[in-house]
Amino acid sequence: MDDNDRDLLRQMVRQVLRDVVPQTLAQAAASAGGSFPDVVSVSSDAELLAFAQRIARACADSAEREAIIAGQRSFRLLSTLPAAAPVAVAQSAPQTHRVERGAVTERHVREAAESGAVLVLGKRAVLTPLARDRARAAGVEITKER
Repeated sequence: MDDNDRDLLRQMVRQVLRDVVPQTLAQAAASAGGSFPDVVSVSSDAELLAFAQRIARACADSAEREAIIAGQRSFRLLSTLPAAAPVAVAQSAPQTHRVERGAVTERHVREAAESGAVLVLGKRAVLTPLARDRARAAGVEITKER
């Protein structure tokens, strides 16, 4: 295994840990009768839309809806846009984020969502299932070269 493979493996393990640990903590809290706050990152319009859609889906379950209304479900903001962030008036052609090879993780999708870019995957790039889910939630377009 060369250094590039090791680095790629380390990145993938870090991403899995970032994705799994909060879910595991939430499951442990639920089984113990308590709850940890859901961490919410809202640094782009796409992330705001994804959060709103998540709340709308949660409200379909009456028990979840009541827990949200009663404040039993809590949310913690991970990050926000800077106060002086300019608001774009006109949309230009979307930029692209290109990944030639390796694993395309949620980090890639998050970066594309923040900049409003389209992800373009090269022939040797592989999209992880969690990244695919995040892209759907955030509305990030992904194209794969053939």
